[in-house]
Amino acid sequence: MRIRCALTCVLASLVCLIASLPAQETSAAESQVRKLEEKWTAAYKERQIDVLSTLLADDFLITVEDGNTFSKQGYITHTADSSVKVEIAELRDLRVRVRGNLAIVTGAYHERGTSNRKPYEYHDRLTDVWVKNKNSWEVISSHYSVPTK
Repeated sequence: MRIRCALTCVLASLVCLIASLPAQETSAAESQVRKLEEKWTAAYKERQIDVLSTLLADDFLITVEDGNTFSKQGYITHTADSSVKVEIAELRDLRVRVRGNLAIVTGAYHERGTSNRKPYEYHDRLTDVWVKNKNSWEVISSHYSVPTK
């Protein structure tokens, strides 16, 4: 009787441990993608083209507030534009959902700066799609829109 009870306890413990593993893996992936989102934002603000190149997939496509789309090269060219000075680039309310090798990030984005010496400011909603290739994540698609009030 004692052995059966002990075996039942051990088995129940193993089931709980195994059941928690996918949640821990997902949580680690969510954390990793969240950090990459922050790294991307900082690299954009500071015009760190080499960092952006490693984060964006070769077939990356972004849709911006006015509906225009840019490839990886177009986005990098825009980021390198010295007539644009980003003073504030911040993310808020990020939600990261991971399904296998795919992560979808939604949230809010605020950017303020000058373009051709004229001030601008954006308050956007974003959706980013990340894919894990081998051991690293890269963003393949991004969409920014201006919320209506």
